[in-house]
Amino acid sequence: MKGVVLDDAAVLLADDDNVATSIRDLETGRSIASDDFPTDRSVLELAEPIAFGHKLAVASIDAGEPVRKYGEVIGSATERIEPGEWVHTHNCESNRGRGDLAEGSA
Repeated sequence: MKGVVLDDAAVLLADDDNVATSIRDLETGRSIASDDFPTDRSVLELAEPIAFGHKLAVASIDAGEPVRKYGEVIGSATERIEPGEWVHTHNCESNRGRGDLAEGSA
């Protein structure tokens, strides 16, 4: 997959991503319908507003689990994130550029 647009609201960039990127400002309660969600759901309801360019969870992500975008791990959830929630610095810690998290670091 090179990206799938979800109901003209967001783009899912890879099959195993658990977040999508909004392609417009999205309001709380907006329903996004798609057969391309990584779970067996076909409709996702937004729990909060998601600004253009921001991430939204398309699957449940437990605290400590990886957040995947572009088919790569971009961070870790710092708390449980439910489908339809905004994913940002308040609930996700970036792993990119973190030498202290590199394999074999002490």
